[in-house]
Amino acid sequence: GAFIIDELTDLVEEAVLREFEAISERGGVLGAMETGYQRGKIQEESLYYEHKKHDGSYPIIGVNTFLNPKGSAQQEIELARSTEEEKQSQLKRLADFQGRNKAECDKWLAKLRQTVIENGNVFAVLVDAVRHCSLGQITTTLYEVGGQYRRSM
Repeated sequence: GAFIIDELTDLVEEAVLREFEAISERGGVLGAMETGYQRGKIQEESLYYEHKKHDGSYPIIGVNTFLNPKGSAQQEIELARSTEEEKQSQLKRLADFQGRNKAECDKWLAKLRQTVIENGNVFAVLVDAVRHCSLGQITTTLYEVGGQYRRSM
């Protein structure tokens, strides 16, 4: 019970209630999703904090405050590049994996698709699907059902 904790709790409660009211005014969570309300709010907040970081009003130690007065030595970044042999090896392993798991993969991708459509527990299905499906196959299936995120401009 310190005063400041009570005050901060009240401020958080007020902000949460304002958001609940804003969502209710848009027809609930589904209505707000249809109008892109949540996505817009996330983008607004992200942009707000990016501006604050860049203008220095949101201090980040070592990034925009308490910088080394001598400057920092530019470190040369060495990119890790795969050799052609490593790339071909990975592609072969992927093809082998997909060949071994073709029947099971199709079954799990269908189950994943259906679970997403029915708003089921996608994570539980993913835990099993990754044993039989590649990341590319899983993401393609999810994109087909739900679309790909695109930032609103």
